[in-house]
Amino acid sequence: MTKQMDTQTIITLLIIGLAAGILSGLAGVGGGIVMVPALVFFLHYTQHQAQGTSLGVIMMPVALLAFLQYYKMGQQTGTTIQWQAVLTIAAAFVIGGFIGGKLAVNVNQQVLKKVFALVLFYTAFKMMGWDKWVMDLVQGRLK
Repeated sequence: MTKQMDTQTIITLLIIGLAAGILSGLAGVGGGIVMVPALVFFLHYTQHQAQGTSLGVIMMPVALLAFLQYYKMGQQTGTTIQWQAVLTIAAAFVIGGFIGGKLAVNVNQQVLKKVFALVLFYTAFKMMGWDKWVMDLVQGRLK
């Protein structure tokens, strides 16, 4: 049975969705990076609930309008998005999502939360270029 949501919960969900949508359109991120932590911290969802909710959101065509903006820009600049890449990744994503979902529901919530955090940390570390800085430091190239 589904419980009735109060106004504060609805407003919080709308803010989470808006933030995730803006960041998705702006930087190509949103679901996991914004929605999952926000649902856990602000609405006290379990890690499983938050990840499932995030997946439920991306299952819908929510990113379509943002994608169309990138597609339109690509048409204008000659850097079009390759449909073959989109469809190939989407097909693998469906299969991977099924496998990952089957695995995740059998993983302890605290372990799952730590795995999620490590993925975010690793991604941030690489995107910031800190891995190169650490390698330079280790190899004595920094002065």
